[in-house]
Amino acid sequence: MLSLQAKDESTSIKGKDLLTLADYSPAVITGLLKKAKELKAAYLSGEATPVLQGKILGLIFDKPSTRTRVSFEAGMLQLGGQVIHLNGQEMQLGRGEPISDTAKVLSQYIDAVMIRTFSHERVIELANHASIPIINGLTDLYHPCQALADLLTIEEEKGTLQGIKLVYIGDGNNVAHSLMIAAAKVGMYIVVATPPGYEPNSEVIKLAKKFARESDGEVTVTNDPIKAVAKADVIYTDVWTSMGQEAENAQRLLNFKDYQVNEKLVLGAKADYLFLHCLPAHRGEEVTGEVIDGSHSFVFQQAGNRLHVQKALLVEILK
Repeated sequence: MLSLQAKDESTSIKGKDLLTLADYSPAVITGLLKKAKELKAAYLSGEATPVLQGKILGLIFDKPSTRTRVSFEAGMLQLGGQVIHLNGQEMQLGRGEPISDTAKVLSQYIDAVMIRTFSHERVIELANHASIPIINGLTDLYHPCQALADLLTIEEEKGTLQGIKLVYIGDGNNVAHSLMIAAAKVGMYIVVATPPGYEPNSEVIKLAKKFARESDGEVTVTNDPIKAVAKADVIYTDVWTSMGQEAENAQRLLNFKDYQVNEKLVLGAKADYLFLHCLPAHRGEEVTGEVIDGSHSFVFQQAGNRLHVQKALLVEILK
């Protein structure tokens, strides 16, 4: 069963899970962004923030990782805590131990778990049986930590989120899902443009539209990338073939060829548009080098912000 429904509208997330941003109220999301800005300012000024001394975060990886692993590990260390790196295949999970048993055991040793895996149901099961907070570092359905970094980057550069037009072009994947939820929660206008048959999950679309109605935002899904980018404040894309979809790569290259973010496509955006990408990027496929390496690109600021939003998340959950 997918975790798609909002569960908690309180402003405190102490001791809570992050499985999807659908579970967090707009106040919680904006509060996390505010905390991230404070922690980023402290980091840039060289100020120590060892507020999680004595806390231990377990990191479980079933998928390869650069930004998620390094940002969580560095963030926890900067906050004075410790990390234990747990490869799913090196644990008893890799030999068939039920995830429910693993959850109960880890709950007695450490203070929280960040897991990056394939099935979203696996994360839900871990959370259901753990008595410590579980953080979704990525599943095939959602990528909430990335979306928080995306919001922070947009707010830093645009000064606001309310009413900003964010256009996502490409596969209706986990990144698109979390962007839709996050943007809808904070009153943005998000347009998702995909090839036919690659639209986002219909339940996620329905949920995001519900949140948009509550925040004076808007959610649109289309198959027309040219109309989508008209007057865009932000253009965002992701790889056309995600991990686990490698067998589909040749067909996807054909199906997505008209959805490349290039110099011609971005002409329809506002003159001061931002370009974002969650990385890693395949230059020459979903985006050209001229765009991702150009003056409108903020992809490395965006990647750097993973550190700061994840520190904010850890502080609010564990302190």
